[in-house]
Amino acid sequence: MLRSLYNWTMALSARKSAAVWLAVIAFVESSVFLVPADVLFLPMALARPERAWRYALIATVFSVLGGIAGWGIGYFAFDALAEPILQFWGKLDTFNELKAGITYEAVVLMLVTSGFAHLPPIKVVTILSGVAHINLGLFVVSAIVTRGARFFLLAWLLRRYGEDIRHFIEKRLGLIAMAVAAVLIVAYVAYKFLTH
Repeated sequence: MLRSLYNWTMALSARKSAAVWLAVIAFVESSVFLVPADVLFLPMALARPERAWRYALIATVFSVLGGIAGWGIGYFAFDALAEPILQFWGKLDTFNELKAGITYEAVVLMLVTSGFAHLPPIKVVTILSGVAHINLGLFVVSAIVTRGARFFLLAWLLRRYGEDIRHFIEKRLGLIAMAVAAVLIVAYVAYKFLTH
């Protein structure tokens, strides 16, 4: 099923309505959908490099709006909506593990790592943020910064290096993003250790 979703999302990048689809995928990725918006964003930005910044802005805005929707689902409708969504995508166990030992500070850190590196999956963290009653203003600011950093960095790389960078991004972006996330986590743990 995941491969079919991936192929369907890739096919959308060739349509005239690709920018609309990018907005839709970026929105639902942050709350209910499994395939990341990058799958649509990368081929669109490569095909029309002069529009890469515009696509990055669309992806950022709608990813943040989708994150707010995920936060709302967690805050207002966990039992009715969030739990079935997480169950459907096989993320309920991940969610429950995160929720079990969660602190407010840890959720904020996960907002940063998931927004930039999808670690853990962004939809899990947006819903968890609502459940944990993370301040909506803080949530929105962190989403703008991290999602914007991700999409605008990709736009810059694609405009500067074009097709040559695409294969590198597709193969290694996850590893690079996870390395950055790991550095952030280590810095957070070190900070907590040194201040307590």
